[in-house]
Amino acid sequence: MNTSLENSAVLFIDIINDFDFDGGNNLLRNTKEILPNLMKLKKFAKENNLPLIYVNDHYRIWQADFHKIIEHCKNDRSREIIETLRPDHDDYFLIKPQHSAFFQTPLQSLLSDLGRTHLIIAGIAGDICVLFTAKDAYMYKFTMSIPENCMASEDKDNNRYALNLMKSVMKANIDAF
Repeated sequence: MNTSLENSAVLFIDIINDFDFDGGNNLLRNTKEILPNLMKLKKFAKENNLPLIYVNDHYRIWQADFHKIIEHCKNDRSREIIETLRPDHDDYFLIKPQHSAFFQTPLQSLLSDLGRTHLIIAGIAGDICVLFTAKDAYMYKFTMSIPENCMASEDKDNNRYALNLMKSVMKANIDAF
């Protein structure tokens, strides 16, 4: 499959997060480490007119309105990340009921309509939601880049293991962005 910017889209998985759960402090710390890289990736997407698609947990709000999700998630811990990476008016925003960005969402239809076959996937938690998304993307025959410096998990060893699976099993390029 040909990988070019013309057939690429950027997925941000669970970037809007309240970090209010067991392990949330670890995930927050590791997410702050990759924040500069996520900012560069967002800027790259904008400069190259790539669709930027946020796929996020719904937090029991069940409305694909990023303003409502942000309002629910914004707290002293999450404020910096949310304010830095919040979706712009021209970005896409989808909610997901479980781990994968594809499971019971319109993501596959959106990507098809946009003519995108290569995904640049970034976000949190790498060993859960990004991994499940990558698994589904692979099954749907998308090619992927999952920059290792644009993904965070609660545990760094689990993050590395997930990246290894995405590279070896799902044929993702995990080179740093």
